[in-house]
Amino acid sequence: MFHLYMDCDLLIHSAAQLVTCASPSSKRGAAMREVGALANAAIAVSDGQIVALGPSDDIRAVCHAKHSIDASGKTVLPGFIDPHTHLVYAGDRVAEWEMKLRGVPYLDILAAGGGIVSTMRATRAAGVAGLVAQAKPRLDTMFRNGVTTCEIKTGYGLSLAAELAMLQASEQLAQTHPCDILLTLLAAHTTPPEFKSDPGGYVDLVVERIIPQAALWFEHEAKSNHAGPLACDVFCENHAFDVAQSQRILRAGKTHGMTPKIHVDQFTSLGGVKMALELGAVSCDHLEVTTPEDRARLAQSNTVAVVLPAVTFHLGSQQFANACAMIDDGCALALSTDLNPGSAPCLSPSLVMAIACRYQKLSPAEALNACTINAAHALGIGHRVGSLEIGKQADILIVAAPDYRHLAYQFGNNLVERVIKNGREY
Repeated sequence: MFHLYMDCDLLIHSAAQLVTCASPSSKRGAAMREVGALANAAIAVSDGQIVALGPSDDIRAVCHAKHSIDASGKTVLPGFIDPHTHLVYAGDRVAEWEMKLRGVPYLDILAAGGGIVSTMRATRAAGVAGLVAQAKPRLDTMFRNGVTTCEIKTGYGLSLAAELAMLQASEQLAQTHPCDILLTLLAAHTTPPEFKSDPGGYVDLVVERIIPQAALWFEHEAKSNHAGPLACDVFCENHAFDVAQSQRILRAGKTHGMTPKIHVDQFTSLGGVKMALELGAVSCDHLEVTTPEDRARLAQSNTVAVVLPAVTFHLGSQQFANACAMIDDGCALALSTDLNPGSAPCLSPSLVMAIACRYQKLSPAEALNACTINAAHALGIGHRVGSLEIGKQADILIVAAPDYRHLAYQFGNNLVERVIKNGREY
């Protein structure tokens, strides 16, 4: 199985449990309930890649390591992948949240300057340096919580200059932070106030100017720093963008080399899932009110269904996506924090798993696979990260518990004790 003897940079040994989440593709159906748990196991790393794993005694017998970690009593598992975040923004919406708790209607909150437009104003005013300064502590916290790869969306700029500033801020984080970052243009998040009476004019701006300029910037300024292409997203929903507008925006993105994805079926099923699948979307996200027919379409596609339980929890709603039915139907299911200031100020994949297990009735294994290997496929990078397999990037977590199920069983604390990114311990 191994060479007679090998040198390695890092050896993590004697783990009570090593969980691989290994799979040649995104997991579906019964495979979601298998995590590949090995008892008393070890994993060896060289040049940032996994080179061996298996029973601890066997690996230790053939591997000579520059650095070793004794993981006795601990769980070793893949780094979390967060495939849907709005991590870069300015300000907060805590006052708006308190108004909601007091029962103030959302339209009144909007009239008082709340909602996405409130974050838009703060984001436009912050500039690139201000956005980086506010976003970095959030990214640091996510990394300590085990997120080794994440996506960052724009969508709070809602103008050419401000959307590009958000991309530039995300790019600065990608260049300086150990967490791998993939970028998504979400200029079509909502219609900005200056286009309130002309929403079609804003769609024209997105298609004719923002998308081409963002693609040009990415090609010349950022592409070499990222694990995947720039993606294009749209919020397909009542009071946002209808199916025809969303289709036009995603098609324009594809024309400029952007991977399509979509916010869809959060409150209303408009037919956006079918449209997105026809365009080859890498993921369909939210899906709280997705119909059985569209679940079947998702199951027959390569598109990953990304559900966001922290949103429903934060909004105090009971309208969770029917994650169990998606798994039963054969969909590739992923989980994400949807970190954002309005509906999910959540920095913890473990909390997302805890919510999904309790309210969406996922098993701990299904939840973990949804936060690792399937989340990686939701970003199109499942061949490189998301599981512990020989040849994959050494993004590894050491958890202060003897069994991976504690990640969802416990809540309100962070069990991630050590983060290894590209073979380097942080």
